[in-house]
Amino acid sequence: MISQFFVLSQRGDNIVFRDYRGEVQKGSAEIFFRKVKFWEDGGLQEAPPVFNVDGVNYFHVKVVGLLFVATTRVNTSPSFVLELLQRIARVIKDYLGILNEDSLRKNFVLVYELLDEVIDFGYVQTTSTELLKSYVFNEPLVIDAARLPPLGPAAIFTQGTKRMPGIAVTKSVVATEPGGRKREEIFVDIIEKISITFSSSGYILTSEIDGTIQMKSYLSDNPEIRLALNDDLSIGRSQGSAFGYRSSSGSGTVILDDCNFHESVRLDSFDIDRTLSLVPPDGEFPVMNYRLTQEFSPPFRINALIEEAGSLKAEVILKVSAEFPSSVTANTIKVQMPLPKCTSRVSFELEPGAVGQTTDFKEANKRLEWSLRKIVGGSEHTLHAKLTFFQESHVNITKESGPVSMTFTIPMHNVSRLQVKYLQIAKKFATHEPYRWVRYVTQGNSYVARI
Repeated sequence: MISQFFVLSQRGDNIVFRDYRGEVQKGSAEIFFRKVKFWEDGGLQEAPPVFNVDGVNYFHVKVVGLLFVATTRVNTSPSFVLELLQRIARVIKDYLGILNEDSLRKNFVLVYELLDEVIDFGYVQTTSTELLKSYVFNEPLVIDAARLPPLGPAAIFTQGTKRMPGIAVTKSVVATEPGGRKREEIFVDIIEKISITFSSSGYILTSEIDGTIQMKSYLSDNPEIRLALNDDLSIGRSQGSAFGYRSSSGSGTVILDDCNFHESVRLDSFDIDRTLSLVPPDGEFPVMNYRLTQEFSPPFRINALIEEAGSLKAEVILKVSAEFPSSVTANTIKVQMPLPKCTSRVSFELEPGAVGQTTDFKEANKRLEWSLRKIVGGSEHTLHAKLTFFQESHVNITKESGPVSMTFTIPMHNVSRLQVKYLQIAKKFATHEPYRWVRYVTQGNSYVARI
């Protein structure tokens, strides 16, 4: 049961606010933002997704820089509320086309109409874009995507390529196209989030891939879709699977630990030829979620070394090696490393000819930050940092430093080797064949190297 729902900008501006039950005091949005902004509880640098203040439970997720928040005074399942917030964000994006502060403000009437249909007196009714079309009648005011800074996963496909248009996926599922003509197209995104922990000697201690096959359809009349995956795909570590499927190829090349499918997916022939059949609902939705923990080749290797250089000085050497093909380019890479508490100053030295790299020392939490705009596959990049301490450290500086963490995005690359072999559309189109876009992206979720 939800008491309140609101959306805040990164500055703390209240963009959307709906009080469903009147159980939580006014000013809860300000209380929430102040708590999140200055979080200092339990040694955490950021507020957890769920916390309690004066008997009020706050749940929040961050989507493209916006904070989606729900409050309640009752004991509610955190996973249920967090999933609800993600689905509300997805529904709003389906209707508005673009999810950002500007689109929310210009379409506040439509957004409030959606919220009143999704939640009634604190109880969830539906989060289906398709079902909501029967109850929501306002047309969205379309924002010109070309003038906006790129936000969200779709933006990574617009960089330096004409094959993967990102603006196309910023269309509303309900807005009327200019001229009345509808562009028939369908997008399938294979998004994999990697979690790896390296030992101090570079060995992989833990590794996991959380993957999603995401679909967004702009096809008229919702035709049936057939999506074929690898023939050598196996589910479950053994021959059998938790779903009762047996791989047609024995052990297989791609072995998923487990997976689940959207309710619209039919699995009649999945055991035979690894084909999924479905009638895609309106809006963006996950066709399949999967998890993989078998050994795989990590896209990056991180080497970190810290050495004393006197009683009040030390030197840090960070090296990042890209172990993916040279035809692939990673972007928005950020490397972070906690430093000893007695660090007062850091001077950086980048490699000769370094372009698109920035460094920073966050003195408040004693953290080194190294940002790289892009890394081409097969290349290596090194950073030297000289530390100055305000007092002589009486402990091992290596134990006070690290671990090194890394975030990144690699378009058109996936580590699991899961592939979409073909995408068939049952309906025949009179004028032209619809556009089919299949895209891959790998992201660093928890990429950590111990020192």
